[in-house]
Amino acid sequence: MEFGTMHSWRLTEEEAVQLQQELARQVITEDGLTDVKYVAGVDVAYSKHSDKLIAAVVILEADSLKVAESVVVEDHVKFPYIPGLFSFRELPPVIQAFQQIKTPPQLIVCDGQGLAHPRRFGLASHLGVLLDLPTIGCGKTRLLGEFEEPGTDRGAMSPLIDHGEVIGSVLRTQDGIKPIFVSVGHKISLATACDWILKLAQRYRLPETTRQADQLVNRVLGGI
Repeated sequence: MEFGTMHSWRLTEEEAVQLQQELARQVITEDGLTDVKYVAGVDVAYSKHSDKLIAAVVILEADSLKVAESVVVEDHVKFPYIPGLFSFRELPPVIQAFQQIKTPPQLIVCDGQGLAHPRRFGLASHLGVLLDLPTIGCGKTRLLGEFEEPGTDRGAMSPLIDHGEVIGSVLRTQDGIKPIFVSVGHKISLATACDWILKLAQRYRLPETTRQADQLVNRVLGGI
């Protein structure tokens, strides 16, 4: 894949926060999807024994959910662990992986947050704005916000609210299983994002995009 000029990743904490605030204004929360044939899953894992991290991008066929392509990039941590700024640690190798992808996706699902972020600019939003592609944040855990437990049936959901603003949905993807936290990344509405997560999570709690990317990074980490 080819895309435009990236901003610098060599930033202080203050510069990173300022950049988030600036780029957050570019986030589009309306549907901009067209003819989705391929969906990308993104995940990053860290070595317990060194400063290495592994980023994976897995491309699935949207209809069959079969893996069409995958790319793994091994890198070293270059940005400190600062809550709310994970994208500055994880996106450089993710971007490198996308640069090697030969099957461009029309939608990206990230294992992380989009608007459900203190500055409304989590990793999914950051990646979506940089690549100018529709993205969904799909987190296993809540970063912030309050919610009421959704119903126990698959498809049940409740709003995730922060200071009176709906920042995502708490979505039950399987009957009686813990819900996940879905938020807009970029160029997609919250309702459409939830529809896609349900489509991608046909058998398991997590969408197949996340499952495949997670399995890939862990296989590679196990070999390091």
